[in-house]
Amino acid sequence: MASKGQKFNRYSKELKKEIMQKYLNNEGTANSLSKEYNISLRTMKNWVNKINKKIDITVNNQHKKGRKKEENIDYKERYEILKKYQAFLKAQREKK
Repeated sequence: MASKGQKFNRYSKELKKEIMQKYLNNEGTANSLSKEYNISLRTMKNWVNKINKKIDITVNNQHKKGRKKEENIDYKERYEILKKYQAFLKAQREKK
């Protein structure tokens, strides 16, 4: 699990292809290639798993943070709805 403030390494598409080509051609094990290129063994194993599942490792999957933005937010309409709701609540309180 990532720690707060942890920095992640990014590797170029060419480097990923080169390393995985060597791995697939049996020019080195995941462990030896990870040491040679100074890449964590876990990263190497992730790349190998993606290749085995036929997933393109050269695509960077960047996760977007936060909520999805709503399309065409009409603040005036929302404001009017809230005003009507507040008036409704006030009328309900006065009835009691």
